[in-house]
Amino acid sequence: MSKLRSLTAIAVLSTVSVAGTAMGAGLPLTIEPVNTEALPEVGEEWLTENPYRSQGEEVWQAAIDIGASGYNQNCARCHGLGAVSGGLAPDLRFLEAEEYGDEWFIERFRHGYTQGGVTRMPEFGELLGQKAAWAIRTYVESRPDDEAVGEQSARLKEIRDTLNAWAEGNGTPDPDAFKSELATIAASITTLSGAEVADSIARRAAQQIDGTPESYSLAAETLTIGLSAAK
Repeated sequence: MSKLRSLTAIAVLSTVSVAGTAMGAGLPLTIEPVNTEALPEVGEEWLTENPYRSQGEEVWQAAIDIGASGYNQNCARCHGLGAVSGGLAPDLRFLEAEEYGDEWFIERFRHGYTQGGVTRMPEFGELLGQKAAWAIRTYVESRPDDEAVGEQSARLKEIRDTLNAWAEGNGTPDPDAFKSELATIAASITTLSGAEVADSIARRAAQQIDGTPESYSLAAETLTIGLSAAK
């Protein structure tokens, strides 16, 4: 995995209850607020390693969900929806999920980046705090590799269609079998950051299935949206 050495812009969410503005790439950026109360406290001293990576699945999932909202409201304008870069700025999914990547990320988050007298990334550290920073970090590093998802797309479409049929009362549901298969597929989907677990559509769909028609419909929708985004 090659090391990502430079970022040209990032606009990050606020952990406070009011929105703010900052300069990025020479242009004013509006900082959208986000509620991070669901996340454990991290203290006042800035850490150099993502604290939400090793505090259990519940905390990890909460960080991803909060980070996703903040990223897509504040960072996607430069780094792409879903952290998939369109070329305007580096693809953050390649920033390693390890100490080097964490230190680099938090340094830029706190102090920003200026090039040729132009602020490419604002200094967000003191304004936004650590909880938002690490939530976004957790979200970005857990993005699945689209190619790995694509390799499973044919089977995932079949599962999606069967789930839709079950939701409509057709066929003989076997939710445990699908949960198991989706979990197996999820385990085969890697990240670009090297993070051990990808927050993939297969993983999400497996968690959503609970044996009810509503859960089949929800899981099918998750697969539909995710497969569309991965194209």
